[in-house]
Amino acid sequence: MPILNSLISWLNIKRLNQIELMKKYPQEIQNDVLANLLFKAKNTEFGKKYSFNKIKTPKQYAEIVPVQDYEEFKKYIDFTIQGQQNIIWPTNIKWFAKSSGTTSSKSKYIPVSKESLEDCHFKGGRDIIVFYLKNVPDSKIFSGKTLALGGSHKISEFNSNLYYGDLSAVLIQNLPFWAEFLRTPNLQIALMEEWESKIEKMAYETIKHNVTVLAGVPSWMTVLIKKIFEITGKNYLDEIWPQLELFVHGGVSFEPYRNHFQSFFKQKSIRYLETYNASEGFFAIQDNLNETDMILMLDLGIYYEFIPIEECNKPNPKTLTISEVELNKQYAIVISTNAGLWRYLIGDTIKFTSLYPHKIKITGRTKHYINAFGEELVVENADYAVKLASEKTNAIIREYTAAPVYMNHQQKGTHQWVFEFEKEPSDINIFMTELDNALKSVNSDYEAKRYKDLTLSKPTCIIVKKGTFYEWLKRNNKLGGQHKVPRLENSRKIIDEILEIHSSF
Repeated sequence: MPILNSLISWLNIKRLNQIELMKKYPQEIQNDVLANLLFKAKNTEFGKKYSFNKIKTPKQYAEIVPVQDYEEFKKYIDFTIQGQQNIIWPTNIKWFAKSSGTTSSKSKYIPVSKESLEDCHFKGGRDIIVFYLKNVPDSKIFSGKTLALGGSHKISEFNSNLYYGDLSAVLIQNLPFWAEFLRTPNLQIALMEEWESKIEKMAYETIKHNVTVLAGVPSWMTVLIKKIFEITGKNYLDEIWPQLELFVHGGVSFEPYRNHFQSFFKQKSIRYLETYNASEGFFAIQDNLNETDMILMLDLGIYYEFIPIEECNKPNPKTLTISEVELNKQYAIVISTNAGLWRYLIGDTIKFTSLYPHKIKITGRTKHYINAFGEELVVENADYAVKLASEKTNAIIREYTAAPVYMNHQQKGTHQWVFEFEKEPSDINIFMTELDNALKSVNSDYEAKRYKDLTLSKPTCIIVKKGTFYEWLKRNNKLGGQHKVPRLENSRKIIDEILEIHSSF
């Protein structure tokens, strides 16, 4: 252990010096990242199409290469999935991270190159340790194991040479052999696809070990913890793992879960550290445990651009470089990566809370959404499901909105839908069943969270009186023009206001 600690300390000092340079010279670091990406990919099909060999500046890059979302970029990914290489990246791509899709695609398949694994995802994972040990130099996290709770899809084959799975499964599958000694559960359990069995096996396996770190999405971690309590007969995690000191979380906002997690401990509290690690890349880390924003990691092989939120719906949106952004303004993120994504619009919105160093908070999606439990439900999904349910039950919708109901000790999480009907469905229970099934059919993340009600219970609904939504618009000075009630919101502010109006009618 002393030798390990000395080695880690030396590596941390070296990395912290690099991070200090990143903080002081963000644009220079980003210019180098872009130049390296363009040089490496200049002879790919994409690089030749857009003359990467002639691009010398970020301005030229923005002028020549279009901003594209998944649907627009999908054709290049499909070529790669079909086995063609050197399309978007020069080294062979054999891994794809599966994530929730759009209206026309139930799932997205994001390319994961060797470089993005080593220089982005794994390096970002090591940076978590660097920042944590800087905050807690006397930490004992290496005296035990990390309980890593991964995704809902095991590694599967496109063909004998190409594989896909949740990002967490791809990362676990590619970890170096020695990492198995530092984590739990074992690989066989971690990559199980059937979640009910997986959660139970994880619980039985992990209680055998001295766990010092938890890592995963808060909603799924809550399910696992409750299973562990059920098996052990204990009520508190510090009775099971007395040396547990850290929960590394991401994927959804932690704030609705914070008080719930505090109740899992009898005599001690643990520390919480947020990360922003998506299928497309490892973006940011909470570098100060006393603050909730995250430092944007500018030297992990990703070149960033930022679209002011008011530009988002324009055909050729203006983009800003890292040196041009301002505090507390909302931006959509555009990335170019060492896995061959080029000026790719990921759909997340952020704001900068600090410059030099550049720190961010995630503010949402470019469209209205619900992502309280990792389900990533978007308006396109909701509109499709409501339309299908209405057709099957002979209903006519006037207005609707939906929001999450957060889990607590008495109930699991769910979605609450509020409908104002012109014509009510023949059977509201059938209507909600059809809606639920339709959402599962177009959104793989929602489907995973709804699996056997483990994390997300069947959605509920309230039918409000006619005129309720109009009254809400009137009270909020939103009558006429383009104003409308948001279909989905990740908070309960709007839906609670509407329900209050309904109860007062």
